[in-house]
Amino acid sequence: MFRFWSRVRESTPVDALASPSGDGLLIDVRGPGEFSDGQARGARSIPLLALSVRASALPRARPIHLICASGHRSRAAARLLEKAGFENVSSVRGGTAAWAKSGLPVERG
Repeated sequence: MFRFWSRVRESTPVDALASPSGDGLLIDVRGPGEFSDGQARGARSIPLLALSVRASALPRARPIHLICASGHRSRAAARLLEKAGFENVSSVRGGTAAWAKSGLPVERG
């Protein structure tokens, strides 16, 4: 049974940037408008509403870090991928706001 209250693994923005062995995938689950306003450098846009459809194209062997504005949608996305059988998934704690506050690179457009 899928539980919305299940604990999702979290990573810090710095951990997501320096993913183990550099092979991690950073996915921004915000909508296109939010994404174009500013995103963590290297983030790939897959809105939360499209994630279940596009999950089959994601690499299961790589760590996947999910990010949104503050962490709420990325936790929901992590639960969705865990339900789909992904094991190495985390939500970036504090989202893009924490990423930028940490002084990590942000891109626009």
